[in-house]
Amino acid sequence: MTPGLMEHFRLPETADGESLLPLDGAMDAELAELRLERYVGYSGAAAHAGGTLRGLYYSVRPLMPVPVRRLLQRRALGGWQQIEFPSWPVDTSVERVLRAALIEAMDAAGMTQVPFVWFWPEGKQGCVVMTHDVETARGRDFTRHLMAAEKDAGMVASYEIVPEQRYEVSPDYLTMIREGGCEVCVHGLNHDGRLFTERGEFERRASLINEYGRRFGARGFRSPVMYRNAEWMSALDFSYDMSFPNVAHLDPQRGGCCTVFPYFIGDLLELPLTCTQDYTLVHVLRDSSLDLWRRQVDMVGAEHGLVTFIVHPDYVAKGRGAVLHRQLTAMLRLLINERDLWSALPGEVDTWWRQRTAMRVDGDSDGWCIVGEGAERARLGWAVRTADGLEYTHDERVSAILGGG
Repeated sequence: MTPGLMEHFRLPETADGESLLPLDGAMDAELAELRLERYVGYSGAAAHAGGTLRGLYYSVRPLMPVPVRRLLQRRALGGWQQIEFPSWPVDTSVERVLRAALIEAMDAAGMTQVPFVWFWPEGKQGCVVMTHDVETARGRDFTRHLMAAEKDAGMVASYEIVPEQRYEVSPDYLTMIREGGCEVCVHGLNHDGRLFTERGEFERRASLINEYGRRFGARGFRSPVMYRNAEWMSALDFSYDMSFPNVAHLDPQRGGCCTVFPYFIGDLLELPLTCTQDYTLVHVLRDSSLDLWRRQVDMVGAEHGLVTFIVHPDYVAKGRGAVLHRQLTAMLRLLINERDLWSALPGEVDTWWRQRTAMRVDGDSDGWCIVGEGAERARLGWAVRTADGLEYTHDERVSAILGGG
């Protein structure tokens, strides 16, 4: 049995838990190479490549004028357009590997269609998650206004909070976020850019981060500046993480997990970032339009994937950032309704994906059903073999015929 293929699709199983399809486990190593960024060659402190220079930058960063910081950031990211892999602006290499493996298994079994547990609850065509990294006291103080603006647009979000040094985190602040229907996550320890520099120091900080997670009642984590090392994440005592970009051409740490769906790193569920950050869009690419975001939403949506955003409260209080945020929420409100997308908190996605992973498809060619906790929200999907590959649908009028079309 192939855990990667089964985890993603939740295909029919026999009574003893084996897949009804002939699956080859060799592809799991390829999935790990992509999802865990092993193709980049990160290991130990190498996950924080250029650590000494970067440490110097973060030491003097508070003293730098903002225009100087932005100029240095643009120069450090120079040449990103020449990076061939992962594919910009959205990479779906994992989905292509999974699709090819399922086609091979279906063809070997003589099947033209196979049922699976549809990706999202109630048959939603995709999922949208909004997140806000609160980096300064200015962002903290703007949180209430941001929550009100997004509530008017029918949206809720998670707020990633820096526990130490940056600003005071009061119980009243955390309560305000939750009472507004939003979610609290932990955003590193002190946002000094050194979390993943050295293994021992990371583990020391991870212990403190875990304590803040318990104190804040937070289930989720995101690393500042999206620094990450998949091999170290087991030290974090959270249910889900949001530190891995789909494509990291414009991040200080290059790479990318090459998928638009949640996936597990051990027991930790990873919710990848699939859309460019607002700061990067405005201050690195110097683009104040919705064009790139709309293109990324379309590309992720074509896979029925997870559309995730980071918008910083620190940068959208006024000016171009404020205008862009208003335009983004208006666009998402329209697309959520038009495309039947699930607008969810990251914690809700975490709960659903864990339930879905434990579900199974029971039955035979006379009829299929989904069994497991949360199955009342699940829909039966179908992978249908076509001349061009596969099509996915959850139209339950499609009949399943094992062994033929």
